Amino acid sequence: MSADPASVVELAQALVRLPSVNPDGDPGTDRTGEQACAEYVAGFLRSLGAQTSLRPIHPGRPNVVGFFPSPDKPRLLFAPHTDTVSVAGMTVDPFGGEIRDGRLYGRGACDTKGPMASMLWALRECRDLLPNLTHEIWFAGLMSEEAGQDGAKALADEETFDFVVVGEPTGFEVVFKHKVDVTARLTATGLAAHSSCPERGENAITKLAAGLLDLERALTAHFAAIEDPVLGHPTFSIGTVRGGTKFNIVPDHAEAVIDLRLLPAQWHDREAESVFEVMRAACPGLRVDRIAGSEALDTDPSHPLVTKLVEAGGQPAGAAWFCDAAIFSSRGVPAVAVGPGSIAQAHTEDEYIEVAALEEGVAYFKKFLASLRNR
Repeated sequence: MSADPASVVELAQALVRLPSVNPDGDPGTDRTGEQACAEYVAGFLRSLGAQTSLRPIHPGRPNVVGFFPSPDKPRLLFAPHTDTVSVAGMTVDPFGGEIRDGRLYGRGACDTKGPMASMLWALRECRDLLPNLTHEIWFAGLMSEEAGQDGAKALADEETFDFVVVGEPTGFEVVFKHKVDVTARLTATGLAAHSSCPERGENAITKLAAGLLDLERALTAHFAAIEDPVLGHPTFSIGTVRGGTKFNIVPDHAEAVIDLRLLPAQWHDREAESVFEVMRAACPGLRVDRIAGSEALDTDPSHPLVTKLVEAGGQPAGAAWFCDAAIFSSRGVPAVAVGPGSIAQAHTEDEYIEVAALEEGVAYFKKFLASLRNR
């Protein structure tokens, strides 16, 4: 590892300056993959006395995993992710780590290298305390959270944990429950013809447009009747529409992709399929397919470690977004997401985290760790 950082701010800067862009889609740079960031975190963990390993998932894209041996204790995992979203369109240097007006700028500053730095620095300041805690402390920098969640899935298959604290910019809200992100594709087929004789064809775009209007009315009514006391109503958003090949050809194909944010209860039983039944009934002329789906986070808010996280200065909350905590939760492991920073700054063109938030994050995680001391 290069020169040791002297503060949590310097640590966060060092992490931001190591590109770790997820290669999915258009990354906006050729500096993709989590290898360099994972190696840096591994060196930092080793300097604290952790047993550390890099666990390859995809070429150049490992998880970094470390733990502080304390046998015969339940395992507590801190798990931010090392990858970031695309840097395309950013208005600040994505890898500059510049500090200006009390803010640290750069891709990942908020999501989640800032929260990661606060977690790591808290471990640094509590390293002499760790052997005397009620839990064996683990840390993992997980790859590919932003697309596929392969890092979390691999670690959940490799290791067993008793509780997981996923690092996300929640403003210290302890997110114990979040919606499920389900993606659906609607496809319309038509008949191509010369645009001068449209009556000889069947326009797939107008067919899709009519179906989407019917779908919007049906889903709005269906979701209005479903409510979770923490998460509210399920929602949907028509995100993309594509169709046609040329302006002077009647289009024979058109499709739309819809983002559904369902409630955990809808995902856990047949209600998830009933949503698709509503969609198919609303637009029988279109093909409706489920093309992707995340897992649900649904942890008991009365769990003793959730209580300790709240007592350390957090607030219990739900979220509309999803994260790696759901991967562990789906396997029966209690998990939450919490950390400094605001989700409103994640993925933005000028992503930043307040310097004060980084320092507050260290204090928060130190207080939580201290609450785990053996009495």
